[in-house]
Amino acid sequence: MDSPHCTRSLSVTLFYLFILLSSNLLTLFISTSLYASCSLNPTGNLLVTTDHNTSPPPSDLPPEFIAFTSPKDLPFGMNSNFDSDKLYPPVGSLCNLFRDEIRQYMSYKVNGSCPDDELLAQKLLLKGCEPLPRRRCRPAAQVQYVEPYPTPECFWSTPSDSSVVWTAYTCKNYSCLINRKRNQKGFDDCKDCFDLGGREKTRWVESNNRGGIDFAIDDVLAVRKPGTIRIGLDIGGGVATFAVRMRERNITIITTSMNLNGPFNSFIASRGVVPMYISISQRLPFFDNTLDIVHSMHVLSNWIPTTLLHFLLYDVYRVLRPGGLFWLDHFFCAEDQLEDVYTPLIESIGFSKLKWVAGRKLDRGAELREVYLSALLEKPLNNSW
Repeated sequence: MDSPHCTRSLSVTLFYLFILLSSNLLTLFISTSLYASCSLNPTGNLLVTTDHNTSPPPSDLPPEFIAFTSPKDLPFGMNSNFDSDKLYPPVGSLCNLFRDEIRQYMSYKVNGSCPDDELLAQKLLLKGCEPLPRRRCRPAAQVQYVEPYPTPECFWSTPSDSSVVWTAYTCKNYSCLINRKRNQKGFDDCKDCFDLGGREKTRWVESNNRGGIDFAIDDVLAVRKPGTIRIGLDIGGGVATFAVRMRERNITIITTSMNLNGPFNSFIASRGVVPMYISISQRLPFFDNTLDIVHSMHVLSNWIPTTLLHFLLYDVYRVLRPGGLFWLDHFFCAEDQLEDVYTPLIESIGFSKLKWVAGRKLDRGAELREVYLSALLEKPLNNSW
């Protein structure tokens, strides 16, 4: 016969088991409910949630912008790589200053087609809303796309008009772009770049023109052992003729370009080299000490605020490997600025000078006393700190 003591012990044990089972079921119910509330409906109906201990987002911004920019709890909690239990999407904080544009840019049907709004997106990028928030929609595509020319034919062939969505540009075909220097009044960025049979055909092929400020690619490469210049970047590279020239020499160059009244990025891709759609304000998306060469022609000049230019040149220094080359190609400014402002600024970065040639810039008239500077600079092999 069981004793009263044993009966009470069994009752207590069963009671604790009941409590334990109930608490586990409750925990499972709560966690499942919370997970379901954060899930996305595949039909496109968005459920927006805000995380604990964060202030509610402004109510006048689109739900998609709020959904993307809000911090998200990591599924497994604290992550040592992020040093956080949340993931914060890297959207430029200045996006919040342009709410009308963001409201328009982030208003679309989830899982549907994106608005045809390339000009709006570029306007936001140039204002400093960079990087843009991601969107859950499909961008406009060409109506009747034609495959690009194969390599190496694509290097010097004008692509099909059907490779571009033309709505954002004044010209609606490549024939218009090729002839706009002759037929179109007013200024456009790189106005004659799309004419591959014109000046593009001779760029960087010959040196010692115009007082020696036109360096040739082969002369620049000759300062290094063959094969040691392998990868690099061209900042503001127009239609990527520099990258094509280097590709012909088995060197990989990524070209940054904006679409300033022309489909520069589409054209670059059609030539079989890599475009990167970023402005000069963005930190270069490369790790420290990795690139063999950085080149920039015309873009880095006195139209850039001096402090921003100083930051940018230090970023070039950062991404170049020790012994890497910075080819500053046709930097232009007023004559007195070169001596008083830009020479000291460039020298402060820490590059060694391999070539340094200044010459007159006369395209806007000699009375403006403008000059070009072409320089080949080297990042030192030894640390500067």
